[in-house]
Amino acid sequence: MNKIKKGDDVIVIAGKDKGKRGTVLSVVDNGQKLLVEGINIAKKHVKPNPNSNEKGGILSKAMPIQRSNVMVYDQTTQKGSRVGIRILKDGQRVRFLKASDQLVDVKE
Repeated sequence: MNKIKKGDDVIVIAGKDKGKRGTVLSVVDNGQKLLVEGINIAKKHVKPNPNSNEKGGILSKAMPIQRSNVMVYDQTTQKGSRVGIRILKDGQRVRFLKASDQLVDVKE
């Protein structure tokens, strides 16, 4: 079970975007990298292509960031928190935040 999944709210703990928060858009590279909204933005120079109606110029594109450089954001402590996996009495595996001991995967 992956500890960081699509849709999680994360905070960057290392790199040029340290301290920024964003939502995980997708998990790439077999779970080792994450595509996070508004994090690790790179400039890409694009040629115009009249056949497909594409304009040329400089585009801003989100690039993947290493999973080790982000932590799941904990609303109660207002900080990043490590994630653990707990098995409930009914046998279901859920993720929980170690800082505040709250469940992440609560299905009601």
